[in-house]
Amino acid sequence: MLDGLASSWRQVAGVPVVVLSFLFAVGLLGAGTEAAAPLLREAFVRYVVGDAGALGFGWLGAYVLTNGSVVAAVALSLSTAGLLGPSQVFLMVAGTRLGGAAIVVVVGALDYFQKERYSLQQSVSLGSLTFLLTHSVYVPATVVGYVALPVVRGEFAPGTGAVDGGFGLSNPFSPMTSAFVDAVGPGVAVVVAVGALFGSLTLFDRLLSGVDVATLRELVFDRFERTWVSFAIGLVVTSATTSVAFSLGVIVPLYNRGYVKREGLLPYVLGANVGTLFDTLVAAFVLDSPVAVVVVLTLAVAALLATLVALLAMERYANVVVGVDDLLLEDRRVFLAFLASLAVAPFVFLSLGLAFG
Repeated sequence: MLDGLASSWRQVAGVPVVVLSFLFAVGLLGAGTEAAAPLLREAFVRYVVGDAGALGFGWLGAYVLTNGSVVAAVALSLSTAGLLGPSQVFLMVAGTRLGGAAIVVVVGALDYFQKERYSLQQSVSLGSLTFLLTHSVYVPATVVGYVALPVVRGEFAPGTGAVDGGFGLSNPFSPMTSAFVDAVGPGVAVVVAVGALFGSLTLFDRLLSGVDVATLRELVFDRFERTWVSFAIGLVVTSATTSVAFSLGVIVPLYNRGYVKREGLLPYVLGANVGTLFDTLVAAFVLDSPVAVVVVLTLAVAALLATLVALLAMERYANVVVGVDDLLLEDRRVFLAFLASLAVAPFVFLSLGLAFG
């Protein structure tokens, strides 16, 4: 009992440490990126050309760091430093969601090809389903948001009074981050900031690993048959924990044991997909960037609208998603072609940017 209490207190004490380290990392990333703007501008003009290039860069960045949230925060800091235009940062953030969804599939596939302990279906079942759900929402959301962004930006343009002069927020670590950048230089500061941001999110995941998930499963298990309640649970759990790994990890044992069917899991994952933007929105506010906030909100609203359409047509939507999922998992050649497309996709967008940007 004493060990349990000690563990609980460590988790509680760890929360402010995670929050403060996240705020410090975002502030340092913003300060370092702004100071390194002249050098970064030359690199971005050469390699990240146009909107398609930004989408590909965000997608590829999610692969490299295996964490879309970190890449999204980098995109916002680049926007704040004037290195990315609104449409570019929008597509770069969207790219992190598209790329992040593929990571689970790739990890499951690698596990299968290395060990072949489980069938292909068992190894990548949840990953492929999550990928299809994410892309069925974020592909249309990216298109709609990209088209709507100029109109939305017009409503919040300087002089309208909506966000003139920023939000008046100040990062408590601003003096410290500025001094750190001056001391070590912008290049080192950016690297340290990315590492600190990655570390804070990883630390939070470790804290969450000690949560009593059995009780959480017991609370939500009977509610998965209700579409809107299941969606709300996925949204709230992911927003509160800022961790899709946790929100999906809670439900994986139930799914693997057959207690939750794919059709019952769909609304929960859809909610998690919307909730995953919460930490990116927090980062935009911490950077005190009206453009970044508008960009993230535009993507979030577009994703929410696409999700609501799916929920309203849940039976038909579920049939399509499950049908495609079965096709991917039942034919090994189709699945290998699918994996190849995931590897090539970000480079295609980067090439399009270089060719037509």
